[in-house]
Amino acid sequence: MKHTVFTIIGLLLAMVCHAAPVVEQANQAYDRELYKKALELYTSQEKTGEVSSDLYYNIGNTYYRLNDAAHAILYYERALLLDPGNSEARSNLQFVRERTGINHQDGANIIQVAINTVVARFSSNTWAVLALVAFLLMLAGVAAYLWLDSVGWRKTGFFGAMVMLVVVVASVTCAVHNRNVAVDRNAAIVVADNVALSHAPRPAKDKSEVAFELVKGVKVTITDRVGKDNNRWLRVLTDDRRQAWLRADQVEII
Repeated sequence: MKHTVFTIIGLLLAMVCHAAPVVEQANQAYDRELYKKALELYTSQEKTGEVSSDLYYNIGNTYYRLNDAAHAILYYERALLLDPGNSEARSNLQFVRERTGINHQDGANIIQVAINTVVARFSSNTWAVLALVAFLLMLAGVAAYLWLDSVGWRKTGFFGAMVMLVVVVASVTCAVHNRNVAVDRNAAIVVADNVALSHAPRPAKDKSEVAFELVKGVKVTITDRVGKDNNRWLRVLTDDRRQAWLRADQVEII
């Protein structure tokens, strides 16, 4: 048993030691403004499967330096998917979108934008912990209402428990939403130039079959998939609630 434990620890240490030089070399290349070399090293690390929010953030920065805003947006989004609290990735994502004129919230009103921003800022685990803490405080409020003699404390316990109930429900909802986003992987970024979407899963033969166009870097939600291999089509939903079909190779999944 001890031998097995030491073997596992040794393998983990070997993996870390192997990954560190590659990332360090990539960081050094980036600092020397050798962005193509840095990207090659970062993506070689990504291909090993040993990824992190910081790695995706660095790849996003490198793509931006290479004037590829769409892939920069893609990797900032991937960084936030792993760690919604990565403030640097969130700040750079907003900067690139503003710089390129790509506004992800086109179809949302001010209230929706605020809600989406708050929900996405924390991971599903963080929301779950908040829900647990609020639930315990709710129980404390109920106990105060039932067992304390002071009218003032009983009122505080009652209304406090009601507020905590709302927090519990909201936190659980946010946790489930963020978990579904992370598991379903239906969000994607358009990586092809000026994509003409079709009303049906086939190339548009003329303008009448073109539903609308999307520019590079726009975020969409995949709602359906048909076809296989090189003839795979995706039905996507935009922020302003428009739906149409595009080829699978015109987007990359976040």
